Amino acid sequence: MLFASNGPLSVKDIQTAIARFHEQATSLPFTDETVAPTSEYGAPVVDDAPADAVDASEASLPAVEDDEYYCDVPSLVTTTQIREAMDAISLAMLAADSEIVLLEGHNGWRLATHPRYARWVRLLRNDPPPVRLSPSALETLAVIAYRQPVTRAEIERIRGVSAEAGLNKLLERDLAYVVGRADLPGRPIQYGTTDAFLEFVGIRSLDELPSSDVLSPRQIDSWLQSANMPRSANDADMGLDDTEAQQMTIAPTAPEPVSNERAQETAHQD
Repeated sequence: MLFASNGPLSVKDIQTAIARFHEQATSLPFTDETVAPTSEYGAPVVDDAPADAVDASEASLPAVEDDEYYCDVPSLVTTTQIREAMDAISLAMLAADSEIVLLEGHNGWRLATHPRYARWVRLLRNDPPPVRLSPSALETLAVIAYRQPVTRAEIERIRGVSAEAGLNKLLERDLAYVVGRADLPGRPIQYGTTDAFLEFVGIRSLDELPSSDVLSPRQIDSWLQSANMPRSANDADMGLDDTEAQQMTIAPTAPEPVSNERAQETAHQD
């Protein structure tokens, strides 16, 4: 199934194929009887080809009984069983140092050539060499991935520079797309990541992104709120010792208490 599939093979595709097998086995059972071909008038057609004339492709293939691969097929195959089978295939390929590897993406499994042969594949297909993303585009892509849906203004406030060039490059390479418009004044456009982004970073879903304390939604919200409502900087923000001013302040001292004898002496002198 992996070899014959036109695209990634998902769990649902495998389960559907097994369900079709049992449906066809029930409605159209296999039979050993062969029906001789007839012409449009009902007369049997005589094959003039010699008996030893066999297709070369069929002659090169070993004879296989159908029952060998179509017997004891379970009526239900669970997702866990399919994943265990795929893991076994992948480990077998790695142990044999095969030229083919089994990759799991967001929409299923697929066979691919080993990365060490990537240059030969590009030469065969006459594809250009891969182009790396610039640091600016990577930073913009990271903000979109962790913050999505995000507007261009939010990206620029987080990065502190213009994001137009990096954003256009991501849209051009189908790593980001327009999600919709934010419910804000002016209805700015919001951006998100595509399925090609998942393949680009080698994950199945956004939940597999590594945790980031810097780009967590809660901390970004707090940072954006403080950026939109600036306050005057104090000595602590400037790196100064805020206790210095308190140390230099002279607090008024209370008068010393006067004893009764001292008061009487002062009154006698007066």
